[in-house]
Amino acid sequence: MTVRVRYAPSPTGDPHVGNIRSALFNWLYARHTGGTFIVRIEDTDQARMVPGSVETILDALRWLGLDWDEGPGSDTPHGPYVQSERLDLYTEHAERLITEGKAYYCYCTPERLDAVRKERQKARQPTGYDRRCREPEGAEQAQEENPNPPVVRFKMPVEGSLTVNDFVRGEVTFDVSLLDDFVLLKSDGYPTYHLANVVDDHLMEITHVMRAEEWLPSAPRHRLLYEAFGYEMPVLVHLPLILGPDRSKLSKRHGAASVLEFRDMGYLPDALVNFLALLGWSLDETSEVFTKDELVEHFTPERIVASPAVFNIEKLDWFNGLYIRGMSDDALADALVPWLEDEEHGLPGNTLPVDRDYLASIVPLERERLKRLSEAPEMLSFFFEERLTYDASLLVPKGLDADGARGALEAALATAEGADDWSVAALEASYRALAEASGIKTGQLFGAIRVAVTGRTAAPPLFDTLSVLGRERCVSRLRAALEAL
Repeated sequence: MTVRVRYAPSPTGDPHVGNIRSALFNWLYARHTGGTFIVRIEDTDQARMVPGSVETILDALRWLGLDWDEGPGSDTPHGPYVQSERLDLYTEHAERLITEGKAYYCYCTPERLDAVRKERQKARQPTGYDRRCREPEGAEQAQEENPNPPVVRFKMPVEGSLTVNDFVRGEVTFDVSLLDDFVLLKSDGYPTYHLANVVDDHLMEITHVMRAEEWLPSAPRHRLLYEAFGYEMPVLVHLPLILGPDRSKLSKRHGAASVLEFRDMGYLPDALVNFLALLGWSLDETSEVFTKDELVEHFTPERIVASPAVFNIEKLDWFNGLYIRGMSDDALADALVPWLEDEEHGLPGNTLPVDRDYLASIVPLERERLKRLSEAPEMLSFFFEERLTYDASLLVPKGLDADGARGALEAALATAEGADDWSVAALEASYRALAEASGIKTGQLFGAIRVAVTGRTAAPPLFDTLSVLGRERCVSRLRAALEAL
């Protein structure tokens, strides 16, 4: 069997973590088996459509490197891949079920349905449809009350149980008496999720339906629809829920709501892919870091777990930092340029454009501290600023007074001006010798110099920083520090 899987988002907003996790698992399985990954846009809920959402969804897939084999724009026999362009197919299938006595027209108004729901709720009964139009007399009465176009409902069994096999959970049994005659085709001619999915999955020859656990309650309806049409049902693979660290339903307060927000926060796509792959799947008890190729090599549905996965933004930060540290100096410098030159959140305009070669020399000093690319403008700003801004009191280290700090910085300035060698080793040797000769503790001397040349009490290793900043900048900043004192 050639594996054919699909990612079928609704364009009702930006793609969230759970949504894209489903896309990733489908993509990994298709690539692992040499199968086909399909993108299908489910836009049948026209009232909830958000303009631009389709392109946002596709942009998220492109950013993560999840290329599709068939999808919007593809010219294949299985298309089109946008459900609103397939309405005739759904109407045809609904009418077929009506003709075969497996579905019926329902004329009940929204007002009546709401009244029935409230009445049943008050009586502590299941709140589903009361099947009034399932019988000819009830349908005739309802049609007289409502001249508007009807919906089409599926005739569900009224009693008994139904067992569906899920690849992750095994056999799951449902009480069909709790399932009402659900709508297949709405009065506007658009199908519901249930009809459109079954029809499209069959016609697109989908072999495995890999989707979120929240869709598991739909499985008995879908099984009965497949049987009604005489179609073979794909393998169902329901992915575990994703929870926040507090074990509540994942929401924006646990992290970004949209996948593209992670891009805009400075996360690397490969880090996010690695992180998402472990939300419901694992190779073993210890392995955590995987390249995309390694994920493709190892991914199988057998390793998907049923228990909920926990989304932890701190763990994602750890992954992102790991991937940042794995980048070459040149690659990381290239990745940081757009962040540093961003008009709104980047470096001050008078420091732009960024000197690419200079930036590449800075990267090794800050790589270990970077968790997100978006941190770069604040973290690296002192390397580029013409004049630093800081509280002059920071220039006076603990154990010294202002005169002592001034003396230390004057000696540091003289050492910088007279240095023949500006290498890291030479600078460290010169300033350690200065501390010993002047009787100042190295921590005090180095602390005053650090604030003078970076404007901060915490920065990368001092002598590496001095070397990268260069003699001219360091001399200028030491003079400015003395003026500040």
